[in-house]
Amino acid sequence: MLKDNRIYIDHILVSAHRIQSFVSEMDYDQFASDVKTQDAVIRNFEIIGEATKRISPDFRNKYSEIPWSDMAGMRDRLIHDYLEVDLEIVWKTATEDLPPLVTLIERI
Repeated sequence: MLKDNRIYIDHILVSAHRIQSFVSEMDYDQFASDVKTQDAVIRNFEIIGEATKRISPDFRNKYSEIPWSDMAGMRDRLIHDYLEVDLEIVWKTATEDLPPLVTLIERI
């Protein structure tokens, strides 16, 4: 693995673990009313997306079971549609989609 790819994978994992820790003791209603946690989760999804975009195409192809384009796309939606962020999608992604993704990435 190229050194740069490893750095980006590490950034993805750190941000993913942060998101998990931010929402671990919450339900959706608590999340929806906690602007600080929303901002923290959204920021870490942005980091995940940005790091994903910097991973080499060869590396992405080698680990094609990981939804790289979905990860980058989440960042784009959050950055470009920041006025209309759908908190339900952010919550679902953090609580349902992120845990299996972390498992896949930790296997690299």
